Amino acid sequence: MSKEDDVCTIPAVIYDSHTRTQYKKGRFFGKGGFAKCYEITNTMNNQAYAGKIVSKKLMAKQNQREKMTQEIQIHQSLRNKNVVGFYSFFEDSYNVYIVLELCRKRSMMELHKRRKALTEPETRYYMKQILSGVHYLHQNRIIHRDLKLGNLFLNDDLVVKIGDFGLAAKIEYEGERKKTLCGTPNYIAPEILNKKGHSFEVDIWSLGCIMYTLLIGRPPFETSSLKETYSRIKKCDYKITSAVSASAKHMIMVMLQPEPTSRPKTEQLLAHDFITTGYCPSSLPVSCLTMAPRFDKLDVSSRKPLIELNHDKVGSPIMSPNKNKKYNSIAAGLGATAPSSVAHFDAKENFLTLRNMLVKVLKSKPARTEKILDEMTDPAAQPMIWVSKWVDYSDKYGFGYQLSDEGVGVMFNDTTKLILLPNGINVHYVDKNGDESYMTVDNYPKSYDKKMKLLSYFSRYMREHLIKTGASACREVDTMSRTPHLHQWCRSTSGVLMQLNNGTVQMNFGDHTKIIMCPLMCAITYIDEDRSFRTFRFSSIEKNGCSVGLYEKMRYAYDKITVLLDPENVYNK
Repeated sequence: MSKEDDVCTIPAVIYDSHTRTQYKKGRFFGKGGFAKCYEITNTMNNQAYAGKIVSKKLMAKQNQREKMTQEIQIHQSLRNKNVVGFYSFFEDSYNVYIVLELCRKRSMMELHKRRKALTEPETRYYMKQILSGVHYLHQNRIIHRDLKLGNLFLNDDLVVKIGDFGLAAKIEYEGERKKTLCGTPNYIAPEILNKKGHSFEVDIWSLGCIMYTLLIGRPPFETSSLKETYSRIKKCDYKITSAVSASAKHMIMVMLQPEPTSRPKTEQLLAHDFITTGYCPSSLPVSCLTMAPRFDKLDVSSRKPLIELNHDKVGSPIMSPNKNKKYNSIAAGLGATAPSSVAHFDAKENFLTLRNMLVKVLKSKPARTEKILDEMTDPAAQPMIWVSKWVDYSDKYGFGYQLSDEGVGVMFNDTTKLILLPNGINVHYVDKNGDESYMTVDNYPKSYDKKMKLLSYFSRYMREHLIKTGASACREVDTMSRTPHLHQWCRSTSGVLMQLNNGTVQMNFGDHTKIIMCPLMCAITYIDEDRSFRTFRFSSIEKNGCSVGLYEKMRYAYDKITVLLDPENVYNK
C-alpha cells in the first residue's frame, strides 16, 4: 500500500461509536513511531484535543498490540496537572484513536532548539513542574523510562505536561527490577545499558540529563557516535561549565550518579536548594519560547527571604552547598546564566549557516511535486514569530513592521530600533550597539519623543491599511517578555528580505508568496499564493522533494544571501 493510501484511511470526520461523538480532523501535528498526531475537534462543543492515531496495519504483531494496550492502561489511570490529560480511546476498521489534552506550544525539544541554554529562573520554573509530575508518577508506582525534552509538552500557559507513555512500566511489588533495554540514547541510565535491572532511579538520571541540557544547551553525554555516548554514560563522563551556579551544579551531580541507590528521590529533589532558594517565576510569557525573558523589573527591596517564599513542604532536604545561606534578594536566585542583556547576534554567521543549508538541499536536486503529504511537513519546526506586515518609509524615517504576535517595530535610518510589545504598553529601545533599554508608551525619556510618535504612526498605519499574514491572536501582557526584532533588511525588484535577531530570515515576494527560513530548526516555511502555511525540514525536502514554487524561492534565497555575504555589497538598513 502506498503512503497516499495510508493517509486516506484517516477520515476527515472521526466517529466514536461508543459515545456517539464526532471529531473533525484538523491540523497535522507530527509523526512519531507508529502514530500520527492531529488536532481534532469535538463537533458538538468545539472542544479541541490532540488525536494520536495509530494504523492497525502497523500493529500486526501481538507484542505491538500488547504494548499499545499497556500504554493506554497506564496513561488513562493518571490525573495530574503536569501529565498530559487522557480523555478517551476508541477504534474503527483502520485505526486506534487516543484523545489527549492539546498542548499547542509543542514540546520542550523545540524550546531547546530555539533557545539552547536557558536562564536559571526558567530552568527552575520548568524543573519544579517536571519533578512534581514525576513525583506523582512514582507515587503511583509508574516508571516513565523515556523522560526527555521531546516528551515534555507545553500548553498555552507554558505549563509542563509529561506525555508519551509508550515505554512506561508499572512496578508490581517492592524491589521489582525491570530488564527491558529501553530509552533514548542521550537520556538512558547506565544500569539499563549494563542490563543490571532497573527501577524508578532511571527517571532521576533522565531528569539530571534534562536539567543539564536546559542550563548548558546540549545533553551531557552527547557525541557524534552512539558507541562513544554509551561509553561516556557508563563512565559517568561529563563536564559542567563554570557558568552554572553552585546549587544547580550540585543538583545535577546528585542526579547523575552511576550508582542508582545513591540518586535522590523526587521529594528530596523538590526540597533541593536550587529549587527552594532561587527566584522562580510564577509564570512565563510565551515570548520565552524564542527569546530570554527580562528580569530587570524585579523588586528586590521589599520581599521576604526567598527561602521562605519558595519553600516546598514535600519531603526532606538533601545535603547541598550553602545550606544555611538565606537569599534576601531576587538577584541571588538568578544564577550565573541569567543574561544582563540580549546576547550578541551574529548576522553574518546566521547567513552563512543558512546558505550552507540551502546549498545542501539544492545540490540534492529535490524532486518537484505538487502532491504534499502531511508527513512531508513538520509543524513543530514552524516559526513562533514572523513578520506579518511591513511598510518601507526609509526615504524619510525607516522601516516599520508588525510581527505575528502583534508586536510592532520600527528600524530607523540611524539603525536604532523601537519595539512595541503585543500588550501595547511596554516598549524596548535598541541602540546602535544592540543594547536594550525599557520603557512604556506613557513613560519614556523626552529625547525619544519623535521616535515614539513615529512608532505610533507606523503602528496605526499597518493596523488600518494592511492585511495580516497568518498571524495569531495571542496578546502578551507579561513585562518579562522580550520579542525578536528586525536586525536588518533589504529590498529588490523581486521583494523584501528581513532578518530577525533570533535567526529567522524571511523573504516576501511580489507574487505575495513568502518563505521563512530558520537555521536553528533546519527548516523552511512556505506561504503560497493561496496563503497555505507549510513548514518543511530541509532534510525532508532532500528526501521527499518539494513544490516547483518552493524550489524556485530557495534558489532565489541562495543567490540573494550569497550577494549579501559579499563584503563589497552595500546593504540597506
